[in-house]
Amino acid sequence: MNDAKATTLAVLEELLAGYHPRDLAVRLWDGTEWPAETPDPRWTLVLTHPGALRVMLLPPTQVAMGEAYVYGDVDIEGDVHAVFPLADHLLARPLPRSARLRLARRLLSLPRTRVPREGKRRPPEPQLDARRYSREYDRQAVTSHYDLPNELFPHFLGRYLLYTSAYFDTPDEDLDTAQERKLELICRKLRLREGDRLLDVGCGWGTLAIWAAEHHGVAVHAVTLSRPQAELGAERAREAGVDDRVRIEARDYRDVTDWGAYDKVASIEMFEHVAPHQLRDYFAHLHRLLKPGGVMLNQGICRRIDFESVKRRGTSFIERWVWPNCVVVPVSEALRAAELAGFEVRDVENMRDHYVLTLTHWNRNVEAARDEITAILDEEGYRLFRLWTAGAAYGNARGHVGVHQALLAKPRDGVSGLPLRRDWEHASALA
Repeated sequence: MNDAKATTLAVLEELLAGYHPRDLAVRLWDGTEWPAETPDPRWTLVLTHPGALRVMLLPPTQVAMGEAYVYGDVDIEGDVHAVFPLADHLLARPLPRSARLRLARRLLSLPRTRVPREGKRRPPEPQLDARRYSREYDRQAVTSHYDLPNELFPHFLGRYLLYTSAYFDTPDEDLDTAQERKLELICRKLRLREGDRLLDVGCGWGTLAIWAAEHHGVAVHAVTLSRPQAELGAERAREAGVDDRVRIEARDYRDVTDWGAYDKVASIEMFEHVAPHQLRDYFAHLHRLLKPGGVMLNQGICRRIDFESVKRRGTSFIERWVWPNCVVVPVSEALRAAELAGFEVRDVENMRDHYVLTLTHWNRNVEAARDEITAILDEEGYRLFRLWTAGAAYGNARGHVGVHQALLAKPRDGVSGLPLRRDWEHASALA
């Protein structure tokens, strides 16, 4: 074990050379401390056994690093957000071939031990007999996450159960107020009027549908692939007294074929689950469902157009563990697909800063509810949610990805029916 300790310390010295300021400390399995360069380190990396670095760095990928934490080969004490600059450093640092070989030999000399995976949490994987991006594949991929117990989600999403970016007035505003503002912003951009028929695609637990019915007097047809979401959403609509105007179904949006039946369509952070080559069909289907003169609001996560050029080894941790069919495209590609489907792009708003704040709130809530989340899932489940919420906040803060709201119109004989100005900007979002 002394050899493992010496090798581990040597690997750390080599890997972190040039990483300044080194704001982390490292604690080995026997209590040995490798101090930080800063007097008050932001976090401590705990190696729980002599083979921990081997597990974490062979192969050197996001997935290997993330799984080492999820399963407990390593632990993170302190500010979890500080982990990701180090991960970027390790993944992107150019090393000559001789240095890579030397590091590999050292890592391979460490014990093959790791925390047992038997009976542990596994990343969601659609069945092999489900053709990639078929309806069955999409259903399995989406429900692997959203069919988790309903009682889990209020612990970090807040009272409104919205798994989408909020809209903040100030950075220190509370999450629930910012989610109310987002709901009202959507309704104002859609210019919902009493008597309108709204289709809510990927409705989650029905919050937008209920809000629109309560505050704007519309009739809402809402669909989600998750049956537990639909069941709880229908129950919430009954409790709110709007079940006569809100219909929530576990149904694929492609099975909605009431052509020209809807005045407005909302799709809020759902289209990330649509394959890039299917985006035109996605927008075309929703275009057919809209009446002439109708409008659609599409809010979704998009990547920076040059993100694929950012050096990254293999699949990202979030793609592997959270949303296995989530492939985000640049906003320009999404808008092109919408235009090819017949939509007119009327307005686009970048909400990346709002999503950073939202994810930061979710991460804080996860950490505050560790005991409750562990009881509902398990320790690995808690670690998974802690890591991905912090990682997503980091990715948005760096500008790798962001959230955009696009207001799309289906003009009638060239007339959009929309006002000349952004009328939602000229009234309080919470009025």
